[in-house]
Amino acid sequence: MIKDLLRRQRIETPSWAYGNSGTRFKVFAQQGVPRDPYEKLADAAQVHAFTGIAPTVALHIPWDRVDDYAALARHARDLGVAVGAINSNVFQDDDYKLGSVTHPDPVVRRKALGHLLECVDIMDATGSDTLKLWFSDGTNYPGQDDIRARQDRLAEALAAVYERLGDDQRFLLEYKLFEPAFYVTDVPDWGTAYAHCLKLGDKAQVVVDTGHHAPGTNIEFIVAFLLREGKLGGFDFNSRFYADDDLMVGAADPFQLFRIMFEVIGGGGYGPHVAFMLDQCHNIEPKVPGQIRSVMNVQEATAKALLVDREALAAAQRAGDVLGANAALMDAYNTDVRPLLGELREEMGLDPDPMAAYARSGYFEKIAAERVGGAQAGWGA
Repeated sequence: MIKDLLRRQRIETPSWAYGNSGTRFKVFAQQGVPRDPYEKLADAAQVHAFTGIAPTVALHIPWDRVDDYAALARHARDLGVAVGAINSNVFQDDDYKLGSVTHPDPVVRRKALGHLLECVDIMDATGSDTLKLWFSDGTNYPGQDDIRARQDRLAEALAAVYERLGDDQRFLLEYKLFEPAFYVTDVPDWGTAYAHCLKLGDKAQVVVDTGHHAPGTNIEFIVAFLLREGKLGGFDFNSRFYADDDLMVGAADPFQLFRIMFEVIGGGGYGPHVAFMLDQCHNIEPKVPGQIRSVMNVQEATAKALLVDREALAAAQRAGDVLGANAALMDAYNTDVRPLLGELREEMGLDPDPMAAYARSGYFEKIAAERVGGAQAGWGA
């Protein structure tokens, strides 16, 4: 039963994770980094080939802009993967210094909205059903702009995008506590995102980025609440220690990842209607292995959450047995699920150790030799 559930798990990798990245001080170049979206898809296909559960790749526009998106989607299918969510970008243009869809100038707002609608066109061309929206909009100083007016402008833009969506399409609204805005971020938390999505309808949902919270935030409560309201659309999985570090998911707090997955499964969120997506930048670790390890980390947390004895847990909760209820969770968390997952991979025709299999494959040596010359992909490309 557990193997059957794990076999149908799907985790989406992001195209930008395969490019060069770094901190705001330095971007570190690596050998073999893709030079265009086609090579990014090739790397993503390797992650799926070794894990068996990463069949889709999120695109970021304009970083992944091409002349023919239908051809890009066909190329993905030829590699054994498919285009996933389309991510918009209204934060890397000089016009957006004071905001994009919440900018006080209507000319800038129209430009930003035009890009969002273009992303829906790309969804149509690629067959994607999900648009992911994140806005860096905000202010740095008190009095810089009218906070309420900015919310009105945001609502107007979201309504226009919502109206453009097809019947089988949706958008996921992301929130972020801070950065780059330091005083007010226009979508700073799950409540703001939820309020906007609730007003619009079923095709608007919230995406939870696990790195976008204040220290100590109980993310699993947010997950449980949004699931209860039918407004959890997906996750951007990563880890953070101090701020939004975009580290490999599960690296900082694997127990938190387990607790999140426990709520997802218990709340009916384990299925295609809640997207499991990675949103990470591998600054110092190699790109493809970093994604393989991240997929495995989510898979391990999921397996542990599926092992929780729900009947024993419910009985302990009804009896007010605090320690017994906690033990039901801890017994599952402390279980070594790696042998189980190794068996599952063998049953799927895969190597039981994806990291070792990739290292033996020679793929890195191949791309390091072939991808010489041209401009490597990275932030902004």
